[in-house]
Amino acid sequence: MQRMFTAIARFYDLNNSLLSFGLHHRWKRVAAALVPSTTDGRAIDIGAGTGDLALLIEKRMGRNGHVVAVDLNAAMLRESFRKISRRGLGHRISCLRANAEWLGVRDASFDAVTTGFCIRNVGDLAQTFSEIRRVLKPGGRFVCLEFSRPVRAWLRRLYDWYSFRLLPWIGTLVARDTTGVYRYLPDSIRAFPDQEALKELLLKAGFQQVEYQNLSSGIVAIHVAIK
Repeated sequence: MQRMFTAIARFYDLNNSLLSFGLHHRWKRVAAALVPSTTDGRAIDIGAGTGDLALLIEKRMGRNGHVVAVDLNAAMLRESFRKISRRGLGHRISCLRANAEWLGVRDASFDAVTTGFCIRNVGDLAQTFSEIRRVLKPGGRFVCLEFSRPVRAWLRRLYDWYSFRLLPWIGTLVARDTTGVYRYLPDSIRAFPDQEALKELLLKAGFQQVEYQNLSSGIVAIHVAIK
């Protein structure tokens, strides 16, 4: 999997915009708005990719706040570092290579944890959610933005056609990818728990309150879990 993401890192932002018709920017803004504004806050964005969500939540951490952008893939993390540096925010956002299942930070370190289109790629969901809960402060918030199950049957059929036919062709053409990542992505979406199943997994991991909202008729969903 890491070889696949390394191959497309330079084209990741362009393909996200093309394949989502630009909607991914709105989805990330909505997710970031669910992170409470705080004073001198600390947040960690897991699976940060090229840094979009980390940049959005940085604004909500207060004057002396800090964000840690974590990704397992070094190529993606380099793109994130470049984007953050171009905006002059290297002192506000740190880039760290780490695994979502074992973050290597102290217990109760963060006011907020975010993920954007990352969670379906982890190896062990239960361990990942346990780790996220561990690093959150009591009362802290986990905001998870991920592809989900469209709520209408006709939209599910259309989305399947797009995902399995058009998306791999466009993604492969733009990124000149030969690793199969744009064939892997729709498979990973279909295999991922739907909205209610993901909510149950978060509750099972020990979060006290879990709610979700659908965006774009359930093509994506945002789960908010409180420790």
